Amino acid sequence: MTKLSIIVGSVRPGRIGLPIAQWVREAAESHGGFDIDFVDLKELALPFMDEAQHPAKRAYEHAHTIAWSARVDAADAFIFVSPEYNHSYSPALKNAIDFLFQEWRHKPVGYVNYGGASAGTRGVAALDAVAVTVGLVKVAAAVEINSPANYVEDGVFSPDEKHRSVLSGMLSELVATSAALRVLR
Repeated sequence: MTKLSIIVGSVRPGRIGLPIAQWVREAAESHGGFDIDFVDLKELALPFMDEAQHPAKRAYEHAHTIAWSARVDAADAFIFVSPEYNHSYSPALKNAIDFLFQEWRHKPVGYVNYGGASAGTRGVAALDAVAVTVGLVKVAAAVEINSPANYVEDGVFSPDEKHRSVLSGMLSELVATSAALRVLR
């Protein structure tokens, strides 16, 4: 079974990322083959980077970092549900990634990105450089949602057929890529 961590990348009040991430979780549960860790960065509430040592040393001093490290270390694959903010991605997601280093290495990541007309693609372009630096391996399938408010009613995200199809492909890619990378971990 693949341990999949779904990370909600927005912490803003009224955020649309939470219902999108809940849809991703439901799809992963239906897909099968996953043990899911649903990480809401708002609930995780990491402070702004507060460790004295570089994360590559894994010399963590704070309980919140030690707990975050254990969760990320346990994961075999990730899905970042990420908004686009000013042609980039959320500072909460950047902070969560930067708290750690080795824990991300040799694990696949898929993106479910959302935003206005660009569907969050510029945010993902900025995120790619960071993901590669910490050793994440991006899978090809990416769910891109433009004007996401059009798909949310009463707090529930209702994807179209393309969103469902691409997510299904991404989930299969995450399983296969995680298995292939396991020997490196």
